[in-house]
Amino acid sequence: MIVSSLLLLLVLGVPIAAAFALVIIANADAWNIDPFSLAAMPFDTVSNFSLLAIPLFLLVGELMNRGGLVRQLTSVCDLFMSRIRAPMGHIMVLASGLMGAITGSSVATVAAIGGTVGVEMRQRGYSKGYTAALNAASGLLGVLIPPSIPLILYGAIVGVSITNLFIASIVPGILTIIVFMLIHSVLSKRVLPGGQEVMAESAPSPKSAGPVRKLPVLMRALPALMLPVLVLGGIYSGVFTATEAAAIAGIYALAVTILSRQASTGDLKKILEHAALASAAILAIIAFTSIFNRAMILEQVPQSITEIATSFTGSPILFLLAVNVALLLVGMFMETNAATLLMGPLLAPAAINYGIDPVHFGVMLVTNIEIGLLTPPLAANLYVAQRTNEARLTEMFGYVMWFLGGSLIVLGLITFVPALTTWYQLL
Repeated sequence: MIVSSLLLLLVLGVPIAAAFALVIIANADAWNIDPFSLAAMPFDTVSNFSLLAIPLFLLVGELMNRGGLVRQLTSVCDLFMSRIRAPMGHIMVLASGLMGAITGSSVATVAAIGGTVGVEMRQRGYSKGYTAALNAASGLLGVLIPPSIPLILYGAIVGVSITNLFIASIVPGILTIIVFMLIHSVLSKRVLPGGQEVMAESAPSPKSAGPVRKLPVLMRALPALMLPVLVLGGIYSGVFTATEAAAIAGIYALAVTILSRQASTGDLKKILEHAALASAAILAIIAFTSIFNRAMILEQVPQSITEIATSFTGSPILFLLAVNVALLLVGMFMETNAATLLMGPLLAPAAINYGIDPVHFGVMLVTNIEIGLLTPPLAANLYVAQRTNEARLTEMFGYVMWFLGGSLIVLGLITFVPALTTWYQLL
């Protein structure tokens, strides 16, 4: 009843944060939630330091888009990928993997890439619905590509090496990139007029872009190309955290935009306004879904699902099947980090008793829960991509199902081919 009411409000077009708030207020007594805490709980959630990366990377996205940096990057990508059909979709997937390596957050990845590459995709002839669907699905790479916040949480609470978890997630992340790019290659024939992108007037012809033509494009794009080098180099060298990297990226993008005179004072004001409004909308969603997560825990929904999944079999294969089903359901109703913190310590001991490597199980668990970001009602990636790309959920669902199917295929391979995650133990 609660879920159906929430879905009805969303279908009727009620703003996402408002829909969750209405459901929470209507059921506060049934869930034994103190009405006076309804103001404090959302504030405590969005006061988390790690969430500061979201508005900062949204600002980076606005600066890169309106400051011309995205155009420079896509021009470089056109030079090397223009012989591939429908290149912007492939760039969306690869850029999401790169942004995932910067943020460790799926939602932040969707927000940043949707505000940059998503704009370029729509200009190339892609519909808003398809662009948003690819943006939402590619955001899963924000968790699969290390560093990954949910994997850090799992390793800390279960007592598994976080370094091993990061290494183990590399192959699944690359596999997901390949699957999404293959799906895009198929779908692009349907969503693009004539199956071809509308090329930007400034894009050089791939046939005439020899070394002499490539050098000026590369030089113009050098400041933009240095941004991921700066951020990734700082994170992996241990100089700063992902959130600090977001702040540094924002300062760098702002400095490049001002020094290159790509934006006027009026443009900078609009950039800040757009980033602030988008950040407020996304953080409001996260704030109110946190109360919904708390209600699910109070109702012991995850614990009930876990008991059903682990009580009827002695077979590791059947156990993994049951756990996958349980985690898919949990991912539909709980935020990724909260679900990881709750389900990890509940299921990992049972997995170890079945002889399943805890690192393999951790990657499987996080991948599974992460798929919930594409499945309502708590499909955060869908909602953020919808907002960022100005699309409607009904325009997205038909395309999202393709990428959801690809994600489930990858999940099946991760689950039943342990070597994809434990390969590093053979070195």
